[in-house]
Amino acid sequence: MVEQDGGRDRFDIGDHMAGSAGMLGAAANAIMQLGNPGVGYGVVESTVDSGNVMLHPWKRLRTTISYLVVALFGTEADRTAYRQAVNRSHVPVHSGPDSPVSYNAFDPVLQLWVAACLYVGFRDARTLFLGPLEDADADALYEYCHRLGTSLQVPREAWPADRAAFEEYWLAGLANVSYDPPVREHLMGVVSLRMLPRPLQWGNASVNRFFTIGMLPPEVRTAMQLPWGTTDQYRFDRAVAVLRLVTRLTPRWARNLPIRVQLADVRLRIRRGWKLV
Repeated sequence: MVEQDGGRDRFDIGDHMAGSAGMLGAAANAIMQLGNPGVGYGVVESTVDSGNVMLHPWKRLRTTISYLVVALFGTEADRTAYRQAVNRSHVPVHSGPDSPVSYNAFDPVLQLWVAACLYVGFRDARTLFLGPLEDADADALYEYCHRLGTSLQVPREAWPADRAAFEEYWLAGLANVSYDPPVREHLMGVVSLRMLPRPLQWGNASVNRFFTIGMLPPEVRTAMQLPWGTTDQYRFDRAVAVLRLVTRLTPRWARNLPIRVQLADVRLRIRRGWKLV
């Protein structure tokens, strides 16, 4: 909600958190990010095993959520500490002589694409599970979410000026998504939850695949060769309607409690000098 406070707009990001339902789009967001070949090969070829979701899924989940929480809810000091930690882990992530494409984890163009995907995923989860936004709230949410990029290397002026400019940028990016076999294979492993022990894959993998495909833009589904028909969309819409009801009935404090816990964990790690990523 955007409220007037002494003549100034006050925006509270906590009003827009979908809680656990928002996690259903995690794999879809990874697929969108890796649709940029530079990002895709940067992940697939990375030698930083500690950040490999297939090797350390729980650590990767924690660090990804921590970044989102710090970017959206943290102080400038929190964001600076996390930026420094991410920068250290990104140093070895760059293309080599045999890489199919040129990439560097510090490239602001690639980081802007990642931040744009994070914003779209957050915006879509908010709309799906809490309902549509009025224009003023949608504008305020978009403006606030520039932190998803500027918390790393994206200059503030690189974030598209408004939602219309972002839409142009986003559609142009979607038109160019592509997935070479190594990148697609990695992503299908994430969709199928191959990184988890087999007992945890049973049942969960099919649910993850269903919501992942359902939350992808059609252009990305096509590029990833993921089938999706009218029956699938009908089932997805019905499931979302139920989850929207549950989410809207869940108290705001409960939806935001995991965020507070995660931010407290990050701040504890900073104070004690523990690794953040």
